[in-house]
Amino acid sequence: MSAPPVVDLPIEDERLAQDVANGLAAVEKLLRSSVESEDAFVTEASKHLIEAGGKRFRTLMVLLAAQFGDPSAPGVVPGAVVIELTHLGSLYHDDVMDEAPVRRGSPSANARWDNTVAILTGDYLFAQASDLLADLGPELIRVQAQTFSRLVQGQIRETIGPRGEEDPVAHYISVLADKTGSLIAASGRFGALLSGAPSDVEERLSRACEAVGVAWQLGDDLLDVASTSTESGKTPGTDLREGIRTLPVLYALAADPSSRLAELLSGPVAESDLDEALTLLRAHPAMGQARAELDAWVDRARTDISNLPDIPAKNAFLALCDYVVERSG
Repeated sequence: MSAPPVVDLPIEDERLAQDVANGLAAVEKLLRSSVESEDAFVTEASKHLIEAGGKRFRTLMVLLAAQFGDPSAPGVVPGAVVIELTHLGSLYHDDVMDEAPVRRGSPSANARWDNTVAILTGDYLFAQASDLLADLGPELIRVQAQTFSRLVQGQIRETIGPRGEEDPVAHYISVLADKTGSLIAASGRFGALLSGAPSDVEERLSRACEAVGVAWQLGDDLLDVASTSTESGKTPGTDLREGIRTLPVLYALAADPSSRLAELLSGPVAESDLDEALTLLRAHPAMGQARAELDAWVDRARTDISNLPDIPAKNAFLALCDYVVERSG
């Protein structure tokens, strides 16, 4: 018997697969109950994104990391829920800042209700996460506070953009590390700490999970350019339409600021120019540079994972590294 794939990642070891499946079910149950309120509307708004689905990628990181200690330790499932609530709360806020009409295939909270409801619902989820976190001890509270600080700083730096002589590529990577990598790093650290794994294992897991998180986002950058809508499930060129300067775009702009491609990428790409922009960008060396950056982050993760104890979860993490590379095309 094997567990259903998580983020399309089949887990070969049967016992680990069952442990992960049981853990995911327990997290899902507590996740839903933790946002219940006496006010029916608060409950409805809070469950909006939970019921829309999601990969539960961060939950998987917590559960796999916990295998290096006692995965049945009582704090593991609540810790995973804390991470997931933090992630969900940030999505409510992101959609307001991005004015996003859709999230996970459903109307975003700000589109269904309004910005105020979306912001306050995100705040409520953060509060519920803190309530669970209070029972997990001061060390976990400190990790969460430091992670949240990085999340916010990353968002601020993304909003402001690179300043002065700051390299746009270095700025972009550092923003990804803070906005995306930090919470995935915390997922690995939570799993290790709450299961009682050794401190050296905890550090390796945290570093590896952050590297995987950055690589995952870089893979999304590549998919937005290289994939078809059939392959990725989303419309190619979404970031180009919105004028978002992802890594391939930054490399292309740096290579030749006066080229036709640079002209097209100077701002949001018009629908009439999208096919041309995608064709030129797909053929540009910038795509290879972006793939090389993704590979470098995956290699960082593999280095730390290779030094972990030789248990099935180690192989699952290595398989995840392979998956991150393969999904990017």
